[in-house]
Amino acid sequence: MTESNEAGALTGLRVMVIDDSRTIRRTAETLLRKEGAEVATADDGFQALGRIAEVQPHLIFVDIMMPRLDGYQTCALIKSNQVFKGTPVIMLSSKDGLFDKARGRIVGSEDYLTKPFTRDELLDAVRRYVTSI
Repeated sequence: MTESNEAGALTGLRVMVIDDSRTIRRTAETLLRKEGAEVATADDGFQALGRIAEVQPHLIFVDIMMPRLDGYQTCALIKSNQVFKGTPVIMLSSKDGLFDKARGRIVGSEDYLTKPFTRDELLDAVRRYVTSI
C-alpha cells in the first residue's frame, strides 16, 4: 500500500485553503479531510488573515485572483508575520504562466499549483512541504 492510499496519512495536519471559489475550497477540503487533515477555509485574504492565528495552519493554499486582497498580497502579509513566515504557502491559479509563478516566489510562496488540480497533485504538494507534523 502506498502512502497516498493510507487512511489518515495526514492526521494532525492543519491546512488553510483560501479561495473565492466555493467549488475549489470544497474540493480541497474534501480531499484533505479524507486523508485525515484538519481543514479551515476562507473565501478571501481578509477573512484568512483574521482566522490564521486561531487556526495555526501547518500549510496554506491561497488563490491568486481574489477580490479585495489578492493571493500575492495575502502571501506577502503572511510571510511578513514572524509567527507564520516559516509556514509554507502554495499559490493556486487557473493560469500556468511563468510570470505568475515568479511573482509568487517574490512574495514568498514555496510552490504553485494550477487549477483544476487532481487529488494526487494536491497531496503531493502537501507532502513536499510538510515533512513532520
